[in-house]
This record gives sequence, structure tokens and C-alpha cells, in this order.
Amino acid sequence: MEVQAITRYARMSPKKVREVVRTVQGRKASEAVDLLTLIPRKSARLIVKTLKSAIANAENNNNLSADSLVVKSAIVENGPVLKRFKAGARGTAMPRRKKMSHIKIVLSDGNSN
Repeated sequence: MEVQAITRYARMSPKKVREVVRTVQGRKASEAVDLLTLIPRKSARLIVKTLKSAIANAENNNNLSADSLVVKSAIVENGPVLKRFKAGARGTAMPRRKKMSHIKIVLSDGNSN
């Protein structure tokens, strides 16, 4: 059975989040949480929050054991972009693009139902 959790509109660029998500795919869920708590990056904290939510969904909604869960896929998609401007040299405006991401984590217990 598969269980998922999605964090939408996370204020971090998808490229930065994908770097950390690659380390989690295919691991046991409990092992992935331990690994992510050791990574000193903001994106790791966002992924841990989503992963813990997916584990809670599996335990509460589907009566699955947290020990048997494996991270089947972890996907980071582009969210909307906030377009802002900052003052530049000689009275010009320099554009700033503040990117957002959508983080989706799918857990599986190994049984294909």
C-alpha cells in the first residue's frame, strides 16, 4: 500500500531541495528521518517535516507499521515564483525571483495492493 504527503509552497528553490531529496529515495523511512536530521540545511528540515507527515498518515489512516515503510519516491516540483525588485546602481531596479517548491513523498510498505 502506498501513502503520500505533500508540502506545497515551500519557500525554497526546487534545485536546493532536490539535492537533499536524492539522499532519501529508496531508504527505510526511519533511517531517512535519522539521516535528514544530521544534514544542516533548511531543505532537510522541510523534507523531514513532510516525511514525518507521511509516516503519521500511514500509521493513523492505514494502520501500517512505521518500521516496514520505505521511501518509494520523493519528488520536488516547481511552485510559483514571487517576482520582486531591489534597488540597483544608478537608480535602476534589479529583479529578484523568489522560487517556491512542492515536495511530495510517497511511502510504500512493500505489498502491492
